[in-house]
Amino acid sequence: MSGNKTSDKKTSDKKTGDKKTGGKNKKTGGKKTSADTSGDNVWILGAYMTKFGRHVDKDLIDLASESAMGAMNDGGVTIHDMDVLGCGSLFNAQAGVGQQLQKQIGQTGIPVYNVANACATGATALRTVLLTIKAGEADMGLAVGVEQMGKGGLLGAGGKGDRGRKVYEPSGRYGSVMQVEGVLGTGLMPGVFAQAGMEYAYEHGGVDFEQFAKVAEKNHAHSTLNPLAHYQKQFTLDEVMSAEMMSYPNTLLMCCPNTDGSAAVVLVSEEKLRTLSKDQQRRAVKISASALTTDPWTEHAQVQPDVNTLTRNAAKQAYEAAGVSPQDLDLVELHDCFATAELIHYDNLMLCPPGEAGKFIDERGPWRDGQTPVNVSGGLISKGHPIGATGIANVFEVTTHLRGEAGDRQIDGAKVGLTHVIGLGSACAVHILEKAAV
Repeated sequence: MSGNKTSDKKTSDKKTGDKKTGGKNKKTGGKKTSADTSGDNVWILGAYMTKFGRHVDKDLIDLASESAMGAMNDGGVTIHDMDVLGCGSLFNAQAGVGQQLQKQIGQTGIPVYNVANACATGATALRTVLLTIKAGEADMGLAVGVEQMGKGGLLGAGGKGDRGRKVYEPSGRYGSVMQVEGVLGTGLMPGVFAQAGMEYAYEHGGVDFEQFAKVAEKNHAHSTLNPLAHYQKQFTLDEVMSAEMMSYPNTLLMCCPNTDGSAAVVLVSEEKLRTLSKDQQRRAVKISASALTTDPWTEHAQVQPDVNTLTRNAAKQAYEAAGVSPQDLDLVELHDCFATAELIHYDNLMLCPPGEAGKFIDERGPWRDGQTPVNVSGGLISKGHPIGATGIANVFEVTTHLRGEAGDRQIDGAKVGLTHVIGLGSACAVHILEKAAV
């Protein structure tokens, strides 16, 4: 942590009851984690995000090119300064999007990593570039996330069922005899996250349909200040609750839209950053922690996807690596693919005491004027969720606030922020960013 970090932040996390993170990771017993990346500090030099929405006049590479060029222009550098390119796109994972992008922005022969990692695709592309710099193989690199989804319908692993089937014989890896979609739960995304939310409500008091709806009410309100969001329309709580039901308790207005868009960042080593101009150094944002986790084996996850454990693990690793606690955060951009997801992640990211996510939203804790502003961009629910771009778009949003360049949606005095994405399968990425002196 740098010396110019705000000194008026409390060093004990009253929300969690734990002292400020520091020393040996109690959960891992000192075992090295994904957030324990040795080597030079890595900084964000440039950042850019396209307008999210429907782009019928542009293709995937047009969107990626816009964000890539925008990030390099923002950082005051060119493709000739890049030593590595990380490119994330889930729907086009086998298309060599990074190489296609090079043909538009400059083919300089640098290594390209094409990344697909569920909804954590963009964040994983960023982390790939970060680790390349940490390893000393690059001084500067470009990370791009892009997706063109159109109106793709519901996503997930749901099947068509077994209507009309008369013979039932074990088949496949697990010896299944029939589809269970819609019979024993669902693999469709609205249903998966609805189940996760209802499980939280069952286990903890103070959570009902209204608390989940309040999350969407907040994010739609926040979106009205973000010109890059897919939707920028405010809805009342009653309108959210009375919208078409998708999978209880998620109504249509509590679900993220399929979206087209791209986001990019330029990363640079601290050693290289010191050779750049004072203005470039002034606007640079430090990546204090980068954590990437997958599912550990849990009995619970054999029945329903467990979106909690890997998120909590990633958050603990990131707090430990950055030397901060949840109380130190000035804003958070988390993965609100559905309103139910955001509410349970208040608890998973330790933004509230255990079991008190309902109280947190009731008391307006995550509103832009609340205790810990969450998704001031409008979140995935309003901003949109172009899967390959989302992880980097969240980093763009926090970076913009830490620079003091967020305009009407600026969180005043923001110094430390956290970004979070999770994709089923599963993969979770958490980054902690800090406005610090080089």
